[in-house]
Amino acid sequence: MSTAQSAREQAPELDAPRDGGSAPPSRTGRRILGLLVLVALMAALAILSVAVGSRAMDLGQVWEGLTDAGSESYPVVTELRLPRTVLGLAAGAALGLAGALMQAMTRNPLADPGLLGVNTGAAAAVVTASFFIGSFGFAQTIVFAFIGAAAASVAVYLIAGAAGATPARLALAGAAVTAAGYAYVSAVQLMDAATLDQMRFWSVGSLVNAHVAPMLPVVLLIGIAAVGGVLLARPLNALALGDATATGLGVDPRVLRVAGIVAITVLAGTATAVCGPIVFVGLVVPHVVRAFTGPDQNWVLPYSMLSGAVFLIAADVLGRVIARPAEVQVGIVCAVAGGPFFLYLVSRRKVARL
Repeated sequence: MSTAQSAREQAPELDAPRDGGSAPPSRTGRRILGLLVLVALMAALAILSVAVGSRAMDLGQVWEGLTDAGSESYPVVTELRLPRTVLGLAAGAALGLAGALMQAMTRNPLADPGLLGVNTGAAAAVVTASFFIGSFGFAQTIVFAFIGAAAASVAVYLIAGAAGATPARLALAGAAVTAAGYAYVSAVQLMDAATLDQMRFWSVGSLVNAHVAPMLPVVLLIGIAAVGGVLLARPLNALALGDATATGLGVDPRVLRVAGIVAITVLAGTATAVCGPIVFVGLVVPHVVRAFTGPDQNWVLPYSMLSGAVFLIAADVLGRVIARPAEVQVGIVCAVAGGPFFLYLVSRRKVARL
């Protein structure tokens, strides 16, 4: 029997655990229950996000703000906090899913969306536009940042070699583009004070500009890319067995990596363009998820998406509470919370094999 035929016969087992056999019903039930818990937690945090701020509101005031345009709480709830909550959920889901895709695609447990140069490309485009154009609005910032993120991702893939972009080559090319990009950004900022001012707030990572962001296109882009990313679960399970085995199972690794890079770029690029570079969400969340779900991407990807939304919106609420009436930007909270937690995972748990 040929290798390809033998591999195809194993195809139904791709959704099973690596140790063989099918998942016990109790384990599948726990995974489904976990998804329901994450959805409930996400809904509770969304309500809390709308209610919490420099001015606290009870549920009655929140309901008035959503339903009564003449109420005192309407502009605060509907025009400020609700867009911020929606953006936090969408950006968190995008970063969590992008991180899981990146780690599965490169088979690198330390990979995150920044490895493709998304953050660096976005920052480089914004500083370049600021240097040559001067001051511009938030909508223009989003456009420039997304273009830069996409250009950096394409550059990484081309440098890695479009005909054979292996995980190691992608990681090395991403590291090179990131280093060069950050050097360029720092140089431009040092030369021009106005550019430094333009970049200073965006580069921290924040949701405060949600009310002026083009919310519908942002959510629509993230939603389409999220659906496409989740549909890559089975091919990624095949890729985890190695490129040769994946080819035998009918999966073209090159096509899969191109599709994965497109999904990651749209997910992380959109989130970074709107919120600025927010670190550790795409790195930490998939590790936490795999500790519960195991390596099966059919579960890792949706869990990472929901967990990323929960993590980011919880960090945003925490940032509004700990420094009231001021606030700590969500990018800072994620870095402070994610760094030590990731070190704890690495030191106390065996990193899940990809």
